[in-house]
Amino acid sequence: MLVAPDKYKGCLTAADVGRHLADGLAAGGMRPRVLPLADGGDGSVDAALSAGFRLRRVAVRGHDGPDHAAPVAFDGRTAVIEVAATCGMRTLPPGVSAPLESSTYAVGQAILATLGWGVQRIVLALGGSASTDGGAGMLAALGAVFTDDRGRRIDPCGGTVGDIAHVDLSASADLSHLDLLAATDVTHVLTGAQGAAAVYGPQKGATEREVRLLDAGLENLVTVLDRAGLDARRAAATPGAGSAGGLGFAALLIGADPVPGADFFLDLLRFDEQVIGASLVVTGEGRLDTQTFAGKLPTAISRRSAPVPVVAVVGARDLTDTDLAASGFRAVYALTDLSDQDTRSDPVLAGRLLEHVGRHIAHQS
Repeated sequence: MLVAPDKYKGCLTAADVGRHLADGLAAGGMRPRVLPLADGGDGSVDAALSAGFRLRRVAVRGHDGPDHAAPVAFDGRTAVIEVAATCGMRTLPPGVSAPLESSTYAVGQAILATLGWGVQRIVLALGGSASTDGGAGMLAALGAVFTDDRGRRIDPCGGTVGDIAHVDLSASADLSHLDLLAATDVTHVLTGAQGAAAVYGPQKGATEREVRLLDAGLENLVTVLDRAGLDARRAAATPGAGSAGGLGFAALLIGADPVPGADFFLDLLRFDEQVIGASLVVTGEGRLDTQTFAGKLPTAISRRSAPVPVVAVVGARDLTDTDLAASGFRAVYALTDLSDQDTRSDPVLAGRLLEHVGRHIAHQS
């Protein structure tokens, strides 16, 4: 039996979820193997480390100025940079959101740091970002100089990209010798009703007025970069450009190839080899909803595990019985069905319920 879960965001890491499920399965007489997974969001560096990468830390600019140490996974050739751990929501103080002040500058700093390691390939895990700056912060760290209509230098962030009038790219770092990959399962474009600000801005604490401001700023950024000779308009309309607050857009501009996050990390962890000989695969994530069927990790696991049956154990589910019947999972268990308490902010309760579900699955197998 293989236990291969994603994280329960804000509650338990993928390793924690796997451990609790495995404890319950073992108590029920099973002998599970645990393979913590990631799909390009939180936990991507941890997933790479479990695949044999080594942990390195790089000093990057924090939200409030002072540097913090961002984890990067490196195997001598490939570096995995996780946006969530570099400039994501989890790098902000508890209870703080900063949709207008946050920037992707730290991602550019992390990229520059890896160049001194002899890196040949960089994987940008685009998930869990706090910013909606279209990746302008990353471009600035890589050497782009942004100025307003009076020639004053601008430090790009969500609230200032709308003030950008000019960009000088002459001092930008040359990354043409690198194999750049942008790992994401987000298919949203950069601007408009299905863009980064409209879809994800509220999750980052943006009000309706701030969402409009952020979207206008992103549109302005496209105009300025297009005028500077970059194919920005085409990049902005590319599915995935809106990932990580528009960092996917900037990644395209520096030559990154988009790859499906779930399948990339499944390949990295040799999932297809791991599932050989398994009688059952148990997976899960924090929430099972219609987005799960748009290339999210549990769906990818179900597809790649066939004909081995797959059971999903999730924090919550928001699907009709018809959706569940068509999901391809043998069974779906949701922690919200087992307790009236909110497990999202109670890792102890969530862990106890996962062990209970693990024992139940063992007895049903």
